[in-house]
Amino acid sequence: MANDLQMWGIHGGRTGDANTLFLKQDCIALGWHNVGDLSKLAANRETFKAVVAETFPEKKAGAIPVSAGQLFRFVHEARIGDLVIYPSKADRHVHIGRIDGNYVYSSTGEATYPHRRKVQWLSELPRTRFSQGALHEIGAAMSFFAVKTYADEFRAAVEGKSVATPVADDESVAAVAEEIEEQTRDYVLKKLAQELKGGPFEDFIAHLLQVMGYKTRQPYRGKGADGGVDIIAHKDELGFEPPIIKVQVKSKEGTSGDPEVSSLYGKCDKDEYALFVTLGDFSGQATSFARSKPNLRLIAGDELVDLILQHYEKFDSRYKGLLPLRRVYVPDPEETEV
Repeated sequence: MANDLQMWGIHGGRTGDANTLFLKQDCIALGWHNVGDLSKLAANRETFKAVVAETFPEKKAGAIPVSAGQLFRFVHEARIGDLVIYPSKADRHVHIGRIDGNYVYSSTGEATYPHRRKVQWLSELPRTRFSQGALHEIGAAMSFFAVKTYADEFRAAVEGKSVATPVADDESVAAVAEEIEEQTRDYVLKKLAQELKGGPFEDFIAHLLQVMGYKTRQPYRGKGADGGVDIIAHKDELGFEPPIIKVQVKSKEGTSGDPEVSSLYGKCDKDEYALFVTLGDFSGQATSFARSKPNLRLIAGDELVDLILQHYEKFDSRYKGLLPLRRVYVPDPEETEV
């Protein structure tokens, strides 16, 4: 099989709702039915972007080139003879086919998927036949995309060659697990930075402390001139018994330095504790200063995410709505090496 032919991946909607169309009518198809017949458009990306922008005025500017690019590739870059990979959510099999026809616009059958290409399906294989890295690549967020990194693995499958990689030797298992974790951390920090500034972020940290078992007060909330103390946390109901924790909160993503940390620490009496929480990080001087103070704790963005994930199930609906997360299980790289 010629290696110069491109390989593409396609998804059948978020719930696999195009599965019957793809497999029963031997085709692949895309939605975006409101844009109309794409064969009538000039064969350049700028025209496609203009049509997508006009058809979907509510789309964010950054999303327009992504949508237009998928449509353009489907119509003009995918060639007859190219391979296409379709991971079906309905049967959890990987279907591999060869593109057999040029682009056509069709409103028959599943009308929400009018942009179509005929396909000859060549192989249907269970997901277990492929490495985790290959499965991750065809799990891309886009509807139509190029498959490059693991193209040879899929090509070998079509040719009937053994492609399975022993799980214990599949380095991509650990890589995928780490990538999912990293993406989740990035998502949490970006969401907090974009949605919660100043007082609202202060409220969020107060809520986090509450689900961790502390009572909190925000005596300076909305009054300004807090002297560097945003939250006072304690274990007892009235806040008389030690330890009393004075908390400063920064919603900025930059670096907090020694002057800010020292200022907070200076607000603490002998039997009190200081806690500085930021979405960003701390300078080397600030970190060194904190190491010498047993009653001072610095929590930067990455450790903050650890605490959020650890206590997420106790969050109220307001913050679960802000950070919609669900529990998933991924391979543990350390355990798979045993």
